[in-house]
Amino acid sequence: MGSRSGTSIQKRLREAAKRQRKMERQAKKDRRAEERAEEKELNPKPEVGPDEDPDIAGIVPGPQPLIYDIED
Repeated sequence: MGSRSGTSIQKRLREAAKRQRKMERQAKKDRRAEERAEEKELNPKPEVGPDEDPDIAGIVPGPQPLIYDIED
């Protein structure tokens, strides 16, 4: 009889690496979701009336101020 091959050990190592990558991806996804939630809290969308298009709500027509004219 021959000795056992290392395939089961290699498979276990591959599966452990796969689980680790999956956990890292999930953590990254959770961080992005938290960042999006914080962004929504800091910059809420303007209130929209029933007959107003939400895509253009709050947009002022006409020339826009230049970047260097805006004071922070």
